[in-house]
Amino acid sequence: MASGFTEQALPTWRRAVLKVGSSLLTTPEGALTGENADALAAFVTASRDAGREVVIVSSGAVAAGRGLAPAPDRSTGLSGRQALAALGQTRLVGLWQTFFDAPVAQVLLTHDDLRNRRRYLNARTTLRELLALGAIPVINENDTVAVDELKLGDNDNLAAIVAALVDADVLFIASDIPGLYTADPRTVPSALPVPDLAEVTQAHLDSAGGAGSAAGTGGMRTKLDAAIKAAAAGIETVLFDGRDTRCIARLADGMLTGTRLRAPQSRLAARKYWLRHAPAAGRISVDTGALDALRGRGASLLPGGVVDAAGEFARGDVVEILAEGTVLARGVAQYSATDVRRIARRHTRDIEAVLGYSYGETIVHRDDLVILPDPARTA
Repeated sequence: MASGFTEQALPTWRRAVLKVGSSLLTTPEGALTGENADALAAFVTASRDAGREVVIVSSGAVAAGRGLAPAPDRSTGLSGRQALAALGQTRLVGLWQTFFDAPVAQVLLTHDDLRNRRRYLNARTTLRELLALGAIPVINENDTVAVDELKLGDNDNLAAIVAALVDADVLFIASDIPGLYTADPRTVPSALPVPDLAEVTQAHLDSAGGAGSAAGTGGMRTKLDAAIKAAAAGIETVLFDGRDTRCIARLADGMLTGTRLRAPQSRLAARKYWLRHAPAAGRISVDTGALDALRGRGASLLPGGVVDAAGEFARGDVVEILAEGTVLARGVAQYSATDVRRIARRHTRDIEAVLGYSYGETIVHRDDLVILPDPARTA
């Protein structure tokens, strides 16, 4: 038991996002330290050894930059903090690399990157490739340009968006407190632990505290905001004490001492619901071979099985997939209608030669595709 929290089982997961805040990576004086990162990295390694994938969203660049700046007292205000972030990014990624034999990949994002559909898909493709290569992505906000997000310092919400971006099953948020309480335990000694929560309500948001340290600018409120975003994508959120080495070690065994914030529906159900009901911008006709691959083997749609494309959809739009005049599936197009028509019937290795560029070998990736259970609608 830790601070009133009892151990419980974690949700089953294959891919996760681990968010680590500044308070866990800095000393009381604000310098970067790996004291807590050691145990968290061991959890990542144990998870990878078990065949799982972990993406890290890590704060701490500003704190790292402060330790490197020749004249840190000059680094005040927004521009000063942006300069510190630029100085500290390499040190932060270097810290994480010391704990892993696998290569660490730095990925800098802003919320604008994830709101723009084309950049969203580019980020999604890059992260998929990094995971396929066996790398460990370490993501941070691009603080040198993300003015609004740097003011918020809100990597909790960034982590939730990244969890949806990579189709994670669970979002782990390592904090400097053991989990969610009925009130802020730093100011209300009688606050009770909340080990399991079916839904985050406005009352929970109202009772959440602010930032827990000078280094961090997020707090329990932003963590609950992140959990709401993750739940909308069917992703559960787990809050735990990132300083408790025993708690972290038990995570690798599938056990949690902290708070489990549940999602009302599964990730797959949330994704399928969106794909089934989002407006379709066009249609892609496929041959019987592609039909068998999609329906029988759960494959992605490749250009070789495409017959034609109708409409003027863009990369990132939802499209209907037809075979023999019947709508059999819906998915997110990785290429525009013009591009699809140009590479139809081609081999995947010919995509770049035909277009002059490539967004990958799939027209619609299987993770972005839902097979309709009853293909009764006709063209």
